Amino acid sequence: MAKPWATFGVDLHLEPTGGGVRRGLTDALREAVRTGRLAPGTRLPSSRALAADLGIARNTVADAYADLVAEGWLTARQGSATRVAMGAPPTPSRQWGSTVVPPTGTPPRPRAPGRPTHNLVPGTPDLASFPRAQWLKAARRALATAPYQVLDYGDPRGRIELRTALAGYLSRARGVHADPEHILVCAGFSHGLRLLGAVLRARGARTVAVESYGLDVHWNLLAAAGLRTVPLPFDERGTDPGELTGQDAVLLTPAHQFPMGGTLHRDRRAAVVEWARRTGGLVVEDDYDGEFRYDRQPVGALQGLDPDHVVHAGTASKSLAPGLRLGWLVLPPGLMEEVLTAKGGIDSCGSLDQLTLAEFLVSGAYDRHVRAARLRYRRRRDALVAEVARRAPRVHATGIAAGLHVVLRLPPGTEQSALRAAAWQGLAVHGLHRYQHPEAGVERRDALVVGYGTPPDHAWSTALEALCAVLPE
Repeated sequence: MAKPWATFGVDLHLEPTGGGVRRGLTDALREAVRTGRLAPGTRLPSSRALAADLGIARNTVADAYADLVAEGWLTARQGSATRVAMGAPPTPSRQWGSTVVPPTGTPPRPRAPGRPTHNLVPGTPDLASFPRAQWLKAARRALATAPYQVLDYGDPRGRIELRTALAGYLSRARGVHADPEHILVCAGFSHGLRLLGAVLRARGARTVAVESYGLDVHWNLLAAAGLRTVPLPFDERGTDPGELTGQDAVLLTPAHQFPMGGTLHRDRRAAVVEWARRTGGLVVEDDYDGEFRYDRQPVGALQGLDPDHVVHAGTASKSLAPGLRLGWLVLPPGLMEEVLTAKGGIDSCGSLDQLTLAEFLVSGAYDRHVRAARLRYRRRRDALVAEVARRAPRVHATGIAAGLHVVLRLPPGTEQSALRAAAWQGLAVHGLHRYQHPEAGVERRDALVVGYGTPPDHAWSTALEALCAVLPE
């Protein structure tokens, strides 16, 4: 008879189940959570302590914890204890690795609503890799040297320290013609777009041209401002500005089209600028992930071609974290007062966070973090592309030269079945169709839009395994 594993501080008896030490420990812990012997929120011992209690290698315990975190049974945060998840996945009939297999004769059904086991929705970086120590150092330096007036109501344009640091960085890294006096700090791109929408409507604008593929939250913000969005044609060279005529503005992602992933062709970049000069229209350039380029040189900002007609919008949401709520608009000289009026004459972003980001930029910590993140994301992208090619040769990865997501082109008619399979796997992923403008006349493409930035490093391999399990073979 196998010797039972010892209790480990939470009065839980673990029975080995065979199949190797790591597999046995993983199964035993999973069963303890599933049956309720480990209640939600229970703090587990450190990997070192549990390894000592059980007489096994610490790495074995750490790997078992990581597997269960990836599956959703446990939660772990940097600098905090591992705990039982507050909402454990529903009881499976059988598990093999991270793949849930339904009982024989029972049709697959989506998991109950709640936090997915694997999150591959695009739009978020790896939050576990946020540079906490470096950010804390920058915050301490910024606070130690800040005058007490920093704690008063601030300049509605944002702190001059951050605007000055951004002007230097954007000029050097993105080719933006930036003057601190023409930069406005905002609480992310959506906030900036809301301000621009209000300005356009106050000017009497009626329509804004947008890309055939994009985010409905942006279209809805413009609609809330009383503006109609009109989609432009899209082909292999990206968005086609040939139909820009009587619109009052255009919203583009020229450096890395979201979600298709391409770069706006140079002829079309020139055509957009020429349209703005001829008509007096406004170009809004959403440069949401300009730092992450892998297989090509960075594409300069469209604003560099005509600072008088292009608003360059950037954010720290992809390079650092969306929770910082820090973004910026580089405005044409004549637009600042109107945007300040729309903003209400207040600084809506915390002064201390602005000073910290300024110190982060000036000290070089931002550049170092971006370089490390770029290497990490490139490795993930390479692993994803290679594994998809091996496991699902009928699926083609596109838009892979930059950014934090990839478009996986599926065989015709298979997008919905892939999404249903993903729901069964506990995999959060989006189909391409959800990003298509409702009035766009583009051909239907079946595809998944896969964000590979979100999973923490320890969960990436299991998330990739779950993704490949839902792709057509």
